[in-house]
Amino acid sequence: MTNFPNLCEACGLPKPEAEVRFHPTRKWRFDFGWREKKIALEVEGGVWIRGRHTRGSGFLKDMEKYNAAAAMGWRVLRVTPTEMKNGAVFGLLKDVFH
Repeated sequence: MTNFPNLCEACGLPKPEAEVRFHPTRKWRFDFGWREKKIALEVEGGVWIRGRHTRGSGFLKDMEKYNAAAAMGWRVLRVTPTEMKNGAVFGLLKDVFH
């Protein structure tokens, strides 16, 4: 994922910032974000193996984070690592940015 910003740019998309802190008091971060558009991208790992994002407390913490982001005007897009690897994420981002 470290090359993701450059891949975005190569696809004609704006280059995202990695590890975006968006909340003034909480330490929450988005995996990637476009601050000027208030668009965030979260890569949700462990979907099929009951990873942190799909288990009780992790799921609830993510809900709190995403709801706070929405209340602040952020649009949060959620994808899987597979969608990052197979390039499906770029189609989604093109729809959002164009």
